[in-house]
Amino acid sequence: MSLSAVVFDLDGTLVETAPDLHAVLAELLEQEGLRIPPLHAVRSMIGDGAKMLIRRAHEWQGAELGPDRLEELYAWFLARYTAEPARFSLPYEGVPAALRALRARGIRLGVCTNKPQAPSERLLEAVGLAPWLDVVTGGDVLPIRKPDPGHLAATIEALGAAPSRAVMVGDSANDVAVARGLGVKCVLVSFGYTSTPARALGADRVIDGFDELLPALDALTTSP
Repeated sequence: MSLSAVVFDLDGTLVETAPDLHAVLAELLEQEGLRIPPLHAVRSMIGDGAKMLIRRAHEWQGAELGPDRLEELYAWFLARYTAEPARFSLPYEGVPAALRALRARGIRLGVCTNKPQAPSERLLEAVGLAPWLDVVTGGDVLPIRKPDPGHLAATIEALGAAPSRAVMVGDSANDVAVARGLGVKCVLVSFGYTSTPARALGADRVIDGFDELLPALDALTTSP
C-alpha cells in the first residue's frame, strides 16, 4: 500500500507522561489520606484515561470509591493536570526526528488518545511536538473512544486519509484493538504503558526505539 497517514497514541508512545500523571495523582491521594503507588505501578495503570487511573490507584490499595466521589476526584485531577501537563514529561528519544522524516515524505500525522483534548493539546505544545501533528483527537471529543474503532476512524478521516492507507502506532492492547477493528496495520513500541508485554499483544510490528519506526512502516507498506 501507499502510506498516507500515521496515527499515534500519546501517553507511553510519543511522550513519557507517567512522571506528571504520578505527581498529580500523588497530590490527590495525599489529600485523601491514602498511600501513593510507586511510579512503576502507576505506569501500568495508565491507558484508559485519568478516571480509570484514579480508580485503579484506589483499587491498588483496597480503598473503596463511589461513583460520585470518583467524579469529584476526576474533576480535580483534570483541572490540576491540564494546568501543568508537562512539568516532567518529555518526548521519547527519536520522536521529533521521526515525525520530521514522515512529514518530509508527505505523510499526514495524527494523535488518537484517551487523554482529554485540552491537556493533550497543551502537552504537545509544551514538549514541542504540536507543529508536526495535523490532527489530535482526544478521548472526550467523541461519544466513543479507544478501543472503539470509531475513535481511530474519525482521526484518519480528519487527516483526509483512508484506513487502507494508514498505520496506527501505540503501546497497548487498546491500540491493537482499535487498529484491528478498523482493519488498520499496527505498530507498537516496547517501552510504553502496558501490563502485558507489547510483543504479546499481536501487533504487526514492535519497535524498541523510534529509529526503528520508518523501517517498520516501510516493511508493512511493501509486504503483501
